[in-house]
Amino acid sequence: MAAKADSDGALQSIIYRRGSLRLLDQRKLPLETVYVEIRSSEDGWNAIRDMVVRGAPAIAIAAALSLAVEVSSYVESYLSAPTDASSFLGQKLEYLVSSRPTAVNLSDAAMKLEALMQEVAASCSAAKEVFQAYIEAAELMLEEDVASNKSIGSYGDSFLQSQAKDLKKLSILTHCNTGSLATAGYGTALGVIRSLHENGILETAYCTETRPYNQGSRLTAFELVHDNIPATLIADSAAAALMKAGRVNGVIVGADRVAANGDTANKIGTYSLALCAKHHGIPFYVAAPLTSIDLSLSSGEGIVIEERSPKELLFSRGGLGEQVAASGISVWNPAFDVTPAELISGIITEKGVITKAGNDAFDIKTFVGKLADRP
Repeated sequence: MAAKADSDGALQSIIYRRGSLRLLDQRKLPLETVYVEIRSSEDGWNAIRDMVVRGAPAIAIAAALSLAVEVSSYVESYLSAPTDASSFLGQKLEYLVSSRPTAVNLSDAAMKLEALMQEVAASCSAAKEVFQAYIEAAELMLEEDVASNKSIGSYGDSFLQSQAKDLKKLSILTHCNTGSLATAGYGTALGVIRSLHENGILETAYCTETRPYNQGSRLTAFELVHDNIPATLIADSAAAALMKAGRVNGVIVGADRVAANGDTANKIGTYSLALCAKHHGIPFYVAAPLTSIDLSLSSGEGIVIEERSPKELLFSRGGLGEQVAASGISVWNPAFDVTPAELISGIITEKGVITKAGNDAFDIKTFVGKLADRP
């Protein structure tokens, strides 16, 4: 069975209609295309934790929609008070957040949805109105994510071209998977690459394998081939040599959480790429929606780093294949690392590119504050 594509031809990791949610099982790509039926928040929690779905934006949307599917059956039959319905939803959202704590999009979405439900509950007379409002809010998240990603692509494309000086074509290195499979559609860092390609500016996209779960070789390579974007896969350990050879004009990665100072948590190996890029004088960009920014954290020191199962290193195919490491060896397997803001050239968002001020530091709070002041 072929993977579904949207009207633009991009892959769909999330297929939703009211009362029904299917997630593309990304553990089986690129060799098999299987969609998993999600009927409840518990199904959603397991799908997120087991990496059926991954990527910070997609995780948040899948979580919200899994609960929307669950409560769609309660709209007419739930007989308790509106405040009870709001409390029920709040508890379910808190449970979903526990599936993958590093991705701020998930906790941010849960917090906003919970606040909205409390508001609705205080002003309505029936529990079904709370559930209906929740379903509509979750569905709106799905729509807004695609528009946000396309805006990130457009801003990133324009900015990179403005910084390219005399270069007519750009070769971009990316890490992990930040495309249609990691979002509701189009992608963040891969969205910028898509936009560059659509405008005839992209020479080549380089993607890393992204061990140990191989999101680059399994997912990003799959998307690039699907969309006929010129691309080359490299081993994670080949990135420095590629840069030294002069074959990379920029590095663009996604983000699971960005602190107020610009420190960025992303897939393990991102920090290494940033160090290599700095050494070789190559600009290093983060592409992420504003929902990935956590202004409550002054720096990356406060970001909780998830540790994954030792099996991902001890066995091939990210823990799903045969044993490849010696029995009895200890394993350290953090899913993410934190790249210091000093190594980041700019943060590409759906509202523009955040660059550094005169003191060579990001002022993200001011950038976000100005957006809030707009009519």
